[in-house]
Amino acid sequence: MKEEQSDLYIVPSRFRSLENLHILFWLVKDICWFSRLGVIMIFPTLAVAIYITITNRKLMSELTHNIAISCWILANSLWMIFEFTGTDDQFKLYCLIPFGAGLSVLLYYYLIYYPIQRRRRSADVKISGNV
Repeated sequence: MKEEQSDLYIVPSRFRSLENLHILFWLVKDICWFSRLGVIMIFPTLAVAIYITITNRKLMSELTHNIAISCWILANSLWMIFEFTGTDDQFKLYCLIPFGAGLSVLLYYYLIYYPIQRRRRSADVKISGNV
């Protein structure tokens, strides 16, 4: 029973409201892709994403996924700016850097960190079960 309780992750309502506001910012930014409002919306969208990332840094799963989201928003925003300014043919490939960084963070989490933690928890349960 204690083991199950330690895995429970509860999001405070004030923080859930901030996450929901973040989704609104993100959608407005993407809806306004070819306008100045879309470019302006980059700042609150990215700022809230970074704030959420910093706030959730104590849980590795939250940290890695929020870093990936922040990287996605950055890449998406750069792409929008490049299209808005007409320089997308020259610079669009640079968007792959933050996209790749976000993907790399998630690959690290799922291929390296998470399996190691799972094995450790399994070993801890076996050891505590034998005592």
